[in-house]
Amino acid sequence: MTIGILKETQKGETRVAISPNIAKQLIDKDFRIIVEEDAGEKASFKNSDYRKVGAETHKHGVVYKESDILVKINPFDEDDLILVEKGQVLISQLFHKSHPELMKKIAETGVSAFSLDAMPRISRAQDMDVLSSQSNLAGYKAVIRGAYEMKKILPLMMTAAGTITPARVLVYGVGVAGLQAIATAKRLGAIVEATDIRPETKEQTESLGAKFIEVKNNGEETGGVYAKVASEDYARRQKEAVNESLFKADLVITTAMVPGRKSPVLITKEQVEQMKNGSVIIDLAATQGGNCELSKMNKEVIKNGVKIIGTTIAPESVSTNASELFGKNMLNFIMHLIKEGQFKWDLEDEITDETLIVHEGMVRQNGNLQAS
Repeated sequence: MTIGILKETQKGETRVAISPNIAKQLIDKDFRIIVEEDAGEKASFKNSDYRKVGAETHKHGVVYKESDILVKINPFDEDDLILVEKGQVLISQLFHKSHPELMKKIAETGVSAFSLDAMPRISRAQDMDVLSSQSNLAGYKAVIRGAYEMKKILPLMMTAAGTITPARVLVYGVGVAGLQAIATAKRLGAIVEATDIRPETKEQTESLGAKFIEVKNNGEETGGVYAKVASEDYARRQKEAVNESLFKADLVITTAMVPGRKSPVLITKEQVEQMKNGSVIIDLAATQGGNCELSKMNKEVIKNGVKIIGTTIAPESVSTNASELFGKNMLNFIMHLIKEGQFKWDLEDEITDETLIVHEGMVRQNGNLQAS
């Protein structure tokens, strides 16, 4: 079976879906690996690095023509779909809930398509979960980027000229990215606070040495590992509880995203106007609209002396590590789907069922096949 690794074309993307190290592991499992020329260049992987481990490098069209499985990180776009052939299998992040029309166009080609961002958050799927592996890096890099943008240092420093007080960091959302942001900021010596709609994250926050800003939950649905859109009443109470910390913060990191929906606005324009001059907001939810009302994706906005940076940050800025982790997730997923060189198509399996978005020209919704 042949796996084709495609070059990412999305603006700002520097990762590759499978690194040479992971390619070798797949080759050792009897897969043929063909790589689009220069696919790994921006992640510091040369064509020769792939060839050294036994992979082939080819031009764009050859990869499409000779592959049984086509893999990439970002959604396949319409230019990609011109080249796919009936019976091929596509694996990437499809963000299918936000792109129903694209799913129909994929179905029209007669291929099957798996969406890695639809991976269920269950223990069996942890080693396939690209959202977690990439978010972990995002939380780390958000703090590093924020520290670079700030006009002061993070740790307490005692000098002959006097004592520098530690910076204050506020984290919205205690998921994978948020927890890593908390841990990184604490390691760098900041005073860290965090808030989340899910009360169970209080213990996780405090275990890392940060203060949890608790908002009483009056029966609010929290959605387990995923965030849910909060009610207006909860949003109002959270705003009141967090304002004091927000207005004192030197660095604010927001991470709250709802699958398939616009990111909830957690910081309004009016709140930004009351923040400290020189403070920084790193909005990791900017790709879905942003947690700060003023955020713009891949842009810096300055309002009343507050710098607001809308980004997905991590995966692209540490592309070598991000590609290795993404590739390991991809390897584990492929091995889960295939037995003795053939796809199992086990729709009774939760992982397969939830990630298989298009099957043999049909768009699947809620576990059922629907004509495109």
